[in-house]
Amino acid sequence: MSENYAIFKNGGKQYKVAQGDVLLLDKLGKEPKEKLEFDEVLALHNGKELSIGTPFLKGAKVQAEVINEGRGKKVIAFKKHRRKDSKTKRGFRRDFTRVRILSIAG
Repeated sequence: MSENYAIFKNGGKQYKVAQGDVLLLDKLGKEPKEKLEFDEVLALHNGKELSIGTPFLKGAKVQAEVINEGRGKKVIAFKKHRRKDSKTKRGFRRDFTRVRILSIAG
C-alpha cells in the first residue's frame, strides 16, 4: 500500500494530511473557495521514500481550498470543591476554518 502524505505546520500545530482530506484549522479569516498554500512542510512521503526537512523541506507545498468557517461545539469546564461553596463554570467554543487538501507538491 503506497500512501502519499505530508506533515505540515500551521498555527503552532502539526497536521498529517493526504490528498482529499478535510481538516479543521484555527480560524484564518478566509472566504469559501479561496485557495491556500502551506510551505512549512516538515515531512513528505511519496509512497516509496520519506523526506524529512531540517526543519522544513525546500520547494514542498501543500495546497488547500477553504470550505467554510464556523464555531465548534461548546466545551464546558466545571470545577467544584466539596463543602467549600466553591464552583466555577466556564464555556468555550473554538473558531475554525474547514479546508480540503487539493494537492501535495514536493
